[in-house]
Amino acid sequence: MPSADPQSSGYSHTDGQYINGHSSAKSSTSKTPPTSSVPQRFLSRPSELGITLVGFSGGQCRPGTESGPAVLTEAGLLTQLSEELGYTLHGDEQVRNFDEYQPTVTGRDATVSNSTPKFDDPDVRGMKNPRSVSAVTEQISELVYQQARQGRLALTLGGDHSIAIGTVSGVARAVRERCAADGTLPESTTPEIAVIWVDAHADINTPETSDSGNIHGMPVSFLTGLATSSEKGVFDWLRSEHILNLNKLVYIGLRDVDAGEKKILRDNKIKAFSMHDIDRYGIGKVMDMALEYIGSETPIHLSFDVDALDPMWAPSTGTPVRGGLTLREGDFICEAVAESGQCVGVDLVEVNPRLVEGGVSDTVRAGVSLVRCALGDTLL
Repeated sequence: MPSADPQSSGYSHTDGQYINGHSSAKSSTSKTPPTSSVPQRFLSRPSELGITLVGFSGGQCRPGTESGPAVLTEAGLLTQLSEELGYTLHGDEQVRNFDEYQPTVTGRDATVSNSTPKFDDPDVRGMKNPRSVSAVTEQISELVYQQARQGRLALTLGGDHSIAIGTVSGVARAVRERCAADGTLPESTTPEIAVIWVDAHADINTPETSDSGNIHGMPVSFLTGLATSSEKGVFDWLRSEHILNLNKLVYIGLRDVDAGEKKILRDNKIKAFSMHDIDRYGIGKVMDMALEYIGSETPIHLSFDVDALDPMWAPSTGTPVRGGLTLREGDFICEAVAESGQCVGVDLVEVNPRLVEGGVSDTVRAGVSLVRCALGDTLL
């Protein structure tokens, strides 16, 4: 597996006119500061974003999520982050498809047709595409790590939610290394991250509890060590520096949780706010409770699946569930995380422009709004 270092990832440094593949109308010295005036406690370069664009849908069975990052960038999201919110962008300008990490058949049966390679990725413990998802998420982890280790916020646009195995692990590793090295955290504090997982689904199935075998329903189990694998090439790359503490995991927006997942949540006393809790307390109180639970001494990674929103706001997604968050509630979650000054990573996933064609523009607008709010955009 080749490493993703700056020289191999399309980086291009000049005098601020063209920064890591992103054109800039202003030089880095003349850019206005980011919209957010909140001091960032765990970012040494708070005016910079590390962008990873992940065109991957192998964690589930519906094609289309690989096009999510493209429709978000075509809607002007990255330009808005640079020109309107004042960030300097680093990393990806073009969407990565990761085809080179798909295990392929060799020899005379190596192609389906004259030009299409045949993939060889048999199920392992019921998991579909296990080697492909493992290889791609390992690469994502390295790409995100390379951005987060610089002290900039890591923003990833996906892709299905299996990619969070890579994004969260990459940020977790970078925070552990960086905060321990520069003394950002008090000596008595373990340098680890918290994750706020905003989703209609818990995505904490193990291979044994999953009915579908789709890995986009399993990322949290692998990230927390509840699921492990000794199979070569199947998530055997995950190490202790990648793993998330179960006591630093918070769910918001759950409303479609499998029976096996409910048992996992209860047995491990995982903090979870369902739509029932949001109805009871309101989103403001829920966010107060979530942030209080995490505490002010912990960096936060926000992983947001657009299906957390009710389908009326984000219909073009693979597993929509009625009765979800309003767009304003989703925006508020992102605003509250931004206002904490603790955010070090953001994912936005599961935009699928091939589904509900008439709803693509609504879903993209919602996605753009969520990202902007997570990065400090405010109403006033």
